Amino acid sequence: MTASKVVLGVDPGLANCGYGIVSVDAKGKLSASVWGVIKTAAEMPKVERLDLIYNQLETVARDAGATSLALEQLFAVNNMKSVYGVGEVCGIATLLAAKLGLDFAEYTPLQIKLSIACYGRADKQQVQRMVKMVLGLKEIPASDHAADALAAAVCHSNSSKINRLLR
Repeated sequence: MTASKVVLGVDPGLANCGYGIVSVDAKGKLSASVWGVIKTAAEMPKVERLDLIYNQLETVARDAGATSLALEQLFAVNNMKSVYGVGEVCGIATLLAAKLGLDFAEYTPLQIKLSIACYGRADKQQVQRMVKMVLGLKEIPASDHAADALAAAVCHSNSSKINRLLR
């Protein structure tokens, strides 16, 4: 069974960037094939960290035949230094979508949590459990960053279904 849509979900982070591939078949069934975290060391120059993240996301997208990229929007936190790094990763993910010609969408953490857990204040463990259930995984994704990326991809897949119904 071939996928009608392949979504790369991205949970942006400079130290830990989560990614996940969710495929949607012709009947609308969701499945996950790849997920993980791109880790970069704080002592690396920032340009090298961003280059590493971009190249690894590009490889994942190309290998999976991604047609869309779903990005979790930057969420303001108290640490402004981390906000800048996350913002830069959002920028390179957006650039990747443009360079590869991918359908692109951003979703707030609230939208993603509502989509996956039907509760906008779901905690990390609830999101991980729901990702496992919705995608039929054998185990909960070990990393909450990978689970968040898969949840973003599910959110995009569900949003696409809703948009088709509303047309």
